[in-house]
Amino acid sequence: MITKKIGIIGCGNMGGAILYGALKSGILPKENAYVYDINPEMMDKAHDWGVNLAESDEDVCRSSDIVLLAVKPQNASEALAQCKDALDGKAMMSIVAGVTVERLRAMISGSSRILRIMPNTPAMVFEGAFALCSDNDFKEEELAEVQQIYDSIGIVELVPEHLIDAVCGLSGGGPAYAAMFIEAMADGGVKQGLPRATAYRLAAQTCLGTAKMILDMDIHPGQLKDMVTSPGGTTIEGCEALEKGGMRAAVIECINAGSEKSRRL
Repeated sequence: MITKKIGIIGCGNMGGAILYGALKSGILPKENAYVYDINPEMMDKAHDWGVNLAESDEDVCRSSDIVLLAVKPQNASEALAQCKDALDGKAMMSIVAGVTVERLRAMISGSSRILRIMPNTPAMVFEGAFALCSDNDFKEEELAEVQQIYDSIGIVELVPEHLIDAVCGLSGGGPAYAAMFIEAMADGGVKQGLPRATAYRLAAQTCLGTAKMILDMDIHPGQLKDMVTSPGGTTIEGCEALEKGGMRAAVIECINAGSEKSRRL
């Protein structure tokens, strides 16, 4: 269980997902969480979760040992300016896409230890994918505490900061890409006569089960594909259609586009 006080600046989709997951998992006591968001609806949500509501970004920093910055990239400078000198000597996690540690330091009044993180929204159902920068200056006990949070709501990979943009393109935006694939699978099922609700459930569960097989059984995706594709069977016909449609190239270009956008932020 987390013993340090955790502050959250920005309780929107991603900040809220991390907070909610950590609270529901029991790893973060609600009395140890402090939240501030400029949106009253987000503050109402945090209130319903039973956490401490701060009066400002500065108040969050002064009340917490470790602060999570979870605002949009275009709002990072303003949010950190409002912290004034309250971040001096504190540890800060940032999930702000595209904003490097160097740029964050330039926005902070004083000196702060910084850990850059790339999360994704499945944290809300304890299935998040988190990349933590291996080149950080957190104290050992601080890093151990925050790793507990992310371990409790998903999987954690340590990567150097120069690869964070690639993670943003892959798993940061990945839930949207996976949802589009599930929707397309369901559309195909509907075209073949399946009821819409049934098609969505079958497609979603198929993707969930496939991912679980790859992770739990530690098998290569190609090996799993070969397990399903019988000689002359129905699945290899579908695989051929995907190859003709350029699925692999389209997905690779999708990750490239997301990664490049992250670098331009």
